[in-house]
Amino acid sequence: MPTRGEVEQQIAALPAHAQPAMRELGRRSEAAEHPFRRAAPAVRGAPPGAAPAPSPAHTPVALIGKVGRREEVVAACAAAQALGIYVGMAATHARALVSDLDFRPHEPEADVALIDRLALLAVRRWSPIAAATPPDGIWLDLTGCDHLHGDEERFCRRLLAFCRRTGFTARVAVADTPGAAHALARFGRDDLSIIPHGDTVRALSPLPLAALRLEATALGAARRFGFETVADLLPVARGPLARRLGLPAITRLDQALGSVAEPITPREDATVPVVERRLLEPIGTAEAIEQVMADLLGDMAGLLQARGLGVRSLRLCGLRVDGSEQVVGVGTSRPTREVAHLLRLLKLRIERIDPGMGLEQFWLAAPHTEPLDAVNLGAVLAGDVQVRDPARLVDVVAGRIGPGAVFRFAPVESHVPERAVTRSDPVAMPGTWPGWQRPVRLFARPEPLWGVIALLPDQPPRRFEWRGRAHRVVAGDGPERIHGEWWRRDAEVWAIRDYYRVEDEAGGRFWLFRRGDGVEDDTGGLSWWIHGVFA
Repeated sequence: MPTRGEVEQQIAALPAHAQPAMRELGRRSEAAEHPFRRAAPAVRGAPPGAAPAPSPAHTPVALIGKVGRREEVVAACAAAQALGIYVGMAATHARALVSDLDFRPHEPEADVALIDRLALLAVRRWSPIAAATPPDGIWLDLTGCDHLHGDEERFCRRLLAFCRRTGFTARVAVADTPGAAHALARFGRDDLSIIPHGDTVRALSPLPLAALRLEATALGAARRFGFETVADLLPVARGPLARRLGLPAITRLDQALGSVAEPITPREDATVPVVERRLLEPIGTAEAIEQVMADLLGDMAGLLQARGLGVRSLRLCGLRVDGSEQVVGVGTSRPTREVAHLLRLLKLRIERIDPGMGLEQFWLAAPHTEPLDAVNLGAVLAGDVQVRDPARLVDVVAGRIGPGAVFRFAPVESHVPERAVTRSDPVAMPGTWPGWQRPVRLFARPEPLWGVIALLPDQPPRRFEWRGRAHRVVAGDGPERIHGEWWRRDAEVWAIRDYYRVEDEAGGRFWLFRRGDGVEDDTGGLSWWIHGVFA
């Protein structure tokens, strides 16, 4: 735009009859931008100078909602944003700018219902603690369950892929506090943000104050005082800051930084059986907690019997006087609703409950249930011998040392010895074991042998060294040739192992093998290994 001096020079160069009157020189005219051609604001998280996203083949869609006394665009798809439609634009301007724009009314109630359905799906599939944050978010507490999905990053990428398959665009953030995750998911630079433990302050500092979920009045006051980012609030004392922005703004800041707790109220699954006990006075002794457990289990058993279900897992939650919660859980190897057995398992968790100043309310939920029919006792009444069920013993042992430490070996259809066995459910009956002779102790990984003396191509070794000790073989049997599984990888197409059962002069019996057949170099390097020990 030309400056005022340049305009005066241009006027002076005009003929006298073409020069404007003096009263017109006092007016200043500037070219205003066309209201229908206003550029859309930069996309949040996009790098500066990035090219706009290409327009998809479908018709651009925008949602129109009433804001105050006029209708505005409250949401727009990527195709509409590429054409210049942005949130906050007047509906009439958007219609004039894009003639074939598909306008649809905004339905906040439908959005809330959809978010609630997604939260319910999250409770059933991903985490027992999930809650909706209307109008466009979900909170997930991954504490203690991230390893079930690989790790945090793998779970987040799977979550993004799930949203893409269902037609949603999503942004995921993982942080120490719900407030920090909420801010980074909506105002962060990347679609996936995983903040390391203790790095919350650095991640929140460059974000605008709107990321702290402040009210409009607090945001207006912050602009008047020159506060633009979260970093501007950190060095200011809490007292003066509360007088300027209000106490709720300070609470939001402390919640995002972790100074004030912000518990997530999980979405309750209506199909999950839940019983509750409210106490007249707080309790704190183990005997009183045990009595409440027994009462809750009695109510739960009646509820499960009416539905024909048995529990596979139970979750006990106790509310303390100070508002915090104490949560313990147990699992069973088979569905059951026997009160005595379940009470025995829950009693093993009493020592993990910290009553504090007292517990005043309890919930007992059964997140995992299975159908449980009546048990046929005809053989027992007839006097036949019944095979004992190890499920109760497995539950008690797993409750003491952990469920991952109790398992049973089951056969797998594979010729490779280390792949022919797997861990299975301790109460499930394994399949039929093959008739091959295998050692009692099979190593997870074969160990190399040194100083081996053997006559090629098919004689067992006469001497070998293992773990620093020399062994002289007095008897041997073999070989048992095992080929590699060529369908798994190319390296096993020509792989061959020749296994031998040998006995040394001290009476020890070992299971050894040699890589290769002793003729072709592609079958193996003729190295010797030990894979197991016989009884």
